[in-house]
Amino acid sequence: MTQHWHAASIEEIVQVLSTGLSRGLSASEASQRLLRDGPNELKEKKGPTAFGIFLDQFKDFIIWVLIGAAAVSGFLKEWIDALAIIAIVILNAILGFIQEYRAEKALAALKKLSAPRAKIIRDGAVRFVPSREVVVGDLLELEAGDHVPADARITVSYVLKAQEAALTGESLPVEKRPDPAPENASLGDRFSMVYQGTILTSGKGRAVAVATGMQTELGKIAELVQTVEEETTPLKERLEKFGKILVYICFGIVAVVFFLGLWRKGDPLELFLTAVSLAVAAIPEGLPAVVTISLALGVQRMVKRNALIRKLPSVETLGSATVICSDKTGTLTKNEMTVRAMVVGQKLLTVSGRGYAPEGKYHHGETEVSPKEFSDVELLLRIGILCNSAHLQKKGNDWEVIGDPTEGALLTVAAKAGLWKKELEEAFPLVAEIPFDSERKKMSVIRKEEEGLVVFVKGAPDIVLKECTHWMIDGEARPLKEEDREAILNKNAELATQALRVLMIAYRRISELPRRIEPQMIEKDLVYVGLLAMMDPPREEVKRAVSDCVEAGIRSVMITGDHPNTASAIAKELGILRGGEEVLTGAQLDTLSQEALESKVKNISVYARVSAEHKLRIVKAWKKQGAIVAMTGDGVNDAPAVKEAHIGVAMGITGTDVTKEASDMVVTDDNFASIVAAVEEGRAIFENIKKFVFYLLSCNAGEVLTMFVAALLGWPLPLFPIHILWVNIATDGLPALALGVDPVEPGLMKRRSTTELITPTFLRRMVGIGSLIALSTLLGFAFVLWIEKEDLGRARTFAFGVLVLSQLFHSLNCRSERLSIFTLGLFSNMKLIGAILISFILQNIIVYFPWAWPVFKTEPLSMLDWGIMVAVSSLPLWGMEIVKALPRAGSSRRSLE
Repeated sequence: MTQHWHAASIEEIVQVLSTGLSRGLSASEASQRLLRDGPNELKEKKGPTAFGIFLDQFKDFIIWVLIGAAAVSGFLKEWIDALAIIAIVILNAILGFIQEYRAEKALAALKKLSAPRAKIIRDGAVRFVPSREVVVGDLLELEAGDHVPADARITVSYVLKAQEAALTGESLPVEKRPDPAPENASLGDRFSMVYQGTILTSGKGRAVAVATGMQTELGKIAELVQTVEEETTPLKERLEKFGKILVYICFGIVAVVFFLGLWRKGDPLELFLTAVSLAVAAIPEGLPAVVTISLALGVQRMVKRNALIRKLPSVETLGSATVICSDKTGTLTKNEMTVRAMVVGQKLLTVSGRGYAPEGKYHHGETEVSPKEFSDVELLLRIGILCNSAHLQKKGNDWEVIGDPTEGALLTVAAKAGLWKKELEEAFPLVAEIPFDSERKKMSVIRKEEEGLVVFVKGAPDIVLKECTHWMIDGEARPLKEEDREAILNKNAELATQALRVLMIAYRRISELPRRIEPQMIEKDLVYVGLLAMMDPPREEVKRAVSDCVEAGIRSVMITGDHPNTASAIAKELGILRGGEEVLTGAQLDTLSQEALESKVKNISVYARVSAEHKLRIVKAWKKQGAIVAMTGDGVNDAPAVKEAHIGVAMGITGTDVTKEASDMVVTDDNFASIVAAVEEGRAIFENIKKFVFYLLSCNAGEVLTMFVAALLGWPLPLFPIHILWVNIATDGLPALALGVDPVEPGLMKRRSTTELITPTFLRRMVGIGSLIALSTLLGFAFVLWIEKEDLGRARTFAFGVLVLSQLFHSLNCRSERLSIFTLGLFSNMKLIGAILISFILQNIIVYFPWAWPVFKTEPLSMLDWGIMVAVSSLPLWGMEIVKALPRAGSSRRSLE
């Protein structure tokens, strides 16, 4: 029973809840129920503390490896090495903490949707009580403008309508009536219920509270938001995985070198120092900090493109997105009803423009026309204005409607023709009004004109047409024949199949005001004037954005609480629904198991009449298929799915606080095109992360191979641990950061996104470049030690310099996997050129400043030394240029053939 309040009769409700329809509950009974059920509020899950967030920054495997390396360095009394590594770890933790220190406020935002006070009837008297004191069985007094304090079953309704877009996705206010709804009705079709957190837009009524607190639909969503677990991002998972592999390889090499040295009867202390040097060489100390800083810089760039990132790793996740699940209302559409077509006599006119702004043109076929050329059109628009309770007003640079969105659309289309409500109401004073109700499906007003009185009517076409005896043709009222009625109904059906909501406009003149204003006396012998067809239209820029997604290999999926016909029409217009793809309703989804949904999810492009639980199931099904899922939304009903998705995207203007707090990213202009721009920016950031990860790891491979080969050959140690640590932190760090802000490569969105960071090609190139760096360093070391016959200290300084310069040359390689640095332009990333110069200056400082010699164990070098070093160090650059040129040469030959 509790699951089907909407289908129960009022008598059953009263009996089960032991309440009354006139007196409500007694004060004593309400107190007992409050003690039994608890207050009508959402229970908040305890969020993470600031200290907890800070400690989370130390969970990464690679961070613990760095801490271990610092401990070993300290044990060997290499205090500078130890302090440098600890400084990097702490810097990374601070950066991550600053970006992620946001409390989980989704529940607090949900509470804002609850009404602070409720109007109820207890002991037969009307009372105002705090909404937290409303209990199951309370009789609620409802009227336009109220926030509904609890889920409640309607018992009395006088044209009561509720705006439920935030909860169900339905863009139009829903009329409420006391009749039982079908038992299998979806949330958006339960006309006998009102729900906590929704707003009443018109009318008045009464309802019995059937659920409070966490038992309400809002409470269920709060529970879903709480139970969705945070997941690691794809990049973080890949770096964790690769970091472990790297450390295991490192330990293997260290063990081989150490025991090989012992077998050769080497000095154990020197061997241990060599092993530590290898460990330091293998671990990219700067990588966590560079990733964090690069993401933070990406966040700043994305703000300029109307995307506000709330959670730092979401930047790269967005770039990896393969599916965007989007809510329709307010995201793909403006959530502003717009008249798109009208029928007068036998003419069809279309109207351009979107939303409530009175900007647009009238067209008859392909020809632009003035509506004032057609007397019937002006009459149609005039009646639409005068049989209307809404108001259109300008607020800043935007236009807004006070009242029903459908009536607002009529005011806007008339304003496009230069007709305004204020002027017409002065010319046609209101005499009487018969409000719209669901049984009649009509609204009528009686107004005064120069000739006498006139009745204006608007309503459902099939209902209004039954009361019509004539129709307007070119300014003349002609008798309505049966074939004329059929033609009008066919035109109505044609418009309805395009997911347009159609209203019929009619009128009649009366000589005097009847004694009693009753529908059956007024709404008869009408003259049909025309049809007005409207919809909540797609945003103009979304179609192009969806097309961009298709090119980028990203699947767009619409998930909405709206009707299937409306959703299908919008999806087809936008290019989301294409041949062979399906539309699925919430009721059909309920019949599918999760496994069945997972098996067919790839063939479904539109989901209609769905609830919050459905949206969550859809996101989970896509994730099960291995997709990287972005979920966009603005309503409360979107929040759980937004949080479950790899990247949750909330709308900044129309989005509820709940959804924003559950999201990873907020689109500040509510523009779907901004999401696609953010995807492009995310891809660029991910590509740049790949660049500097390749740069850092190939440099580390060069360092490891340098130490490993020297040990195998039985050479003296070519580099000390402090040298390698300096290179990994100071020298490599700046170029890596500069690669993190490299300009976007042309055609990035036309290439399919790859979610793999470490590929076989990546590994081959990493080892290849690492070998060239090692070769350069060892050649430099051997040249000074055995050809120039200089001392070991000078040879190490020379090798140190070659290692630094070869890695700086290599940073130029990393700007593109395919294109030569000379094609890209040597100076097209001036930040990288600046980073290379700074790193070069820093290297000179530790070579030439006496205070640095004992710390870094260096010696001054001559200008000739630097010349030789530059020549040897450029080997990785020319090697990579040859590798890049080979595929281009092959493609050139194929094009010639």
